[in-house]
Amino acid sequence: MTNLVDRTMPGIKKVQWNRSDVPEKDKLCDFLREYWHYDNITKMSEERFISHYNMWAKKKGYRASTQKARVIYALALDGIPTMSSKTPSTKMLVLESVRVLQMIDTTLASILAQMRGLASELKEYETVMAMPGVGNILGPRIIAEIGDARRFHSASALVAYAGLDAPPYQSGTFTGTNSHISKRGSFTLRKTGYEIIRFVKCSKPTTDTAVYDYLLKKEAEGKPPRVAKIAALNKFLRIYYARVKELYC
Repeated sequence: MTNLVDRTMPGIKKVQWNRSDVPEKDKLCDFLREYWHYDNITKMSEERFISHYNMWAKKKGYRASTQKARVIYALALDGIPTMSSKTPSTKMLVLESVRVLQMIDTTLASILAQMRGLASELKEYETVMAMPGVGNILGPRIIAEIGDARRFHSASALVAYAGLDAPPYQSGTFTGTNSHISKRGSFTLRKTGYEIIRFVKCSKPTTDTAVYDYLLKKEAEGKPPRVAKIAALNKFLRIYYARVKELYC
């Protein structure tokens, strides 16, 4: 779908990107179903498109915005589609890609619901779900990626499993002290954990602020944003391990 949109409505994703946890409610997909090509916008006057867009937004349950409609209309005027709207297959391909994407989203939502059901039976579920940055989607994912925390002999072992530990850097009598993370562990665990830290940063928790405070501390030290988030993820995993391990003691 991304490839087709770049060829029929270049730049529209930056304006209409609004992925939702509910597969049936996706603003970009709904927008593509309605307009599917810039030619369908530019054939209207700007005022007529603004009126049409706002009526469409209200009908679909989105917030109407004259300003956004003007931005979209300007994009349509300046955009250079490489697929013609006059080719019969263009509309079919765009709409079919939207249909397939939403079918996949529906399947993923079903899988996540099953994951939540299985995870909720675990002793650590409520404890993990109460941690800042962890929600209905990331909670079951982080539990699934880590598995039974008791299989790790220490928090450092869990950090190493995520590939966040620094590998040894030695040459002769020289021992380096400044190295990157090893990335030898689970990529999906690192990715899920990184998303959690992003949500921690955005949500600015007022309780259980250990990870958030540590993130701010690293940023205050001048660490690049990504490095600070990785450091905060290291902290998060150590807290995760301690809290879950305590439940099974």
